[in-house]
Amino acid sequence: MNFTEILFEKKDRIATLTLNRPEIRNAISSIEIIKEIESVCRMVNNDASVSVMIITAKDPAFSAGGNVKDMAEKKGMFGGTPAQVMENYRKNIQRIPLAVHEVEVPTIAAVNGPAIGAGCDLALMCDMRVASEKAKFGETFLSVGLIPGDGGAYFLPRAVGMARACEMTFTGEIIDAQKALDIGLVNDVVPHDALLDRAMALAGKIANKPPEALRMAKRLLYAGQSVSLRQLLDQSAGFQALCHHTDDHMEALSAMFEKRAAKFSGK
Repeated sequence: MNFTEILFEKKDRIATLTLNRPEIRNAISSIEIIKEIESVCRMVNNDASVSVMIITAKDPAFSAGGNVKDMAEKKGMFGGTPAQVMENYRKNIQRIPLAVHEVEVPTIAAVNGPAIGAGCDLALMCDMRVASEKAKFGETFLSVGLIPGDGGAYFLPRAVGMARACEMTFTGEIIDAQKALDIGLVNDVVPHDALLDRAMALAGKIANKPPEALRMAKRLLYAGQSVSLRQLLDQSAGFQALCHHTDDHMEALSAMFEKRAAKFSGK
């Protein structure tokens, strides 16, 4: 597929999606970029050769979120009656949190610069976040008279806890990368020039794990946030039984006994 709003590449079981509209600070409210992000997520889910996906962006920003000029002019998804705008959100921007959250492999946001509003929420949709020292994060919707319309109220409390999520949402304060690390919003902060290397190193460690078990482990972690312990244990037992009958499980044991690196086939 040819992309116009993003870049996409795949190497060594790692897929990388790069937002590629630096001239508008990688705003993500156009239908074109929504479709392309959704398409990549679908491709990754259907590609057994992918074990990890990184989402990053072309400098200078990770994403400024929604296009405020379109908001002011009530253009695009921001145009129409209140009922029409509600449907525009549901049928457009809200496709991104559903698509990213439902990616079956682990996801890493490599946050290269400001991640503001919906851009902050895009980073939060990923399972892990590595931040450049130039990164900033802001749940700034109330500052422009709006609420988090793209899932921020779901993702932010799960990342930093309710009290911190309330503070970020109610104040609209923009925090730097170090503060984001201190409150648990990001996993790591690195020099700007080392950002992709650090994200790739983390992705590489993950990609070295058995592919089928990796996807099952992610499903269990998220299931554990919404089901009872008994339900999770039942699901875990089923997944574990499947894992015991994979070639990769036997390869892992053989490699351990033989004191060598395992070579997983995804079977």
